Amino acid sequence: MAEVSMERNGRLSAAKCLLYNWVEERATGPLDNDGSQIDRSEAIMHKHGHRGILSVDLLCEVTDRTTTRESYTAPKGLGVRQRGMKEELLEKYLYQKISEEVLNEFNSPPPLEQLMSVTRRDYNIEGFKSVPPPPTKAHDYKTEQPVTYWSENAHKIQGVTAVRTRDTPFKKNSSFSKPISECLDDPMPYTEENYPNL
Repeated sequence: MAEVSMERNGRLSAAKCLLYNWVEERATGPLDNDGSQIDRSEAIMHKHGHRGILSVDLLCEVTDRTTTRESYTAPKGLGVRQRGMKEELLEKYLYQKISEEVLNEFNSPPPLEQLMSVTRRDYNIEGFKSVPPPPTKAHDYKTEQPVTYWSENAHKIQGVTAVRTRDTPFKKNSSFSKPISECLDDPMPYTEENYPNL
């Protein structure tokens, strides 16, 4: 595109414009050719702008007032009390009272628990008398296998060898390591022996 410099009042404009943009060029021509900017280069002029456009007072400081600050100001009060003193004091008292109640409710001390052992709480109950059941037959503690939790639940325990007798469920069983020639006549695994017949 062709560039043209427009002339006004016998002076050439410092700015270049495209063809047919002479309206804008004529409008800004006097600003480019005023006498204060003769010694300034075009780069400096574009960096700092034209002098005297925004303010005629060249020594004044830039203000911090903006359109937003001036247009959207905080609403001002009427300067007259809108609520009575009694209502404000009552509201303040209720806020304080409810805050204390909520604080006490959420930060209440833990209830004091009575320290009791399991024996005292579950077994030593007032009015309870322990009466052991009468024995059904004579027992000899020297020869009989004692009854325990494990002896009663031996069939539920995993990893226990085959139980052959009911009175001694935890006897050693070496049938898994016997040679086949020695255990051909043995009973099948997990079959009970007839001794002792309890």
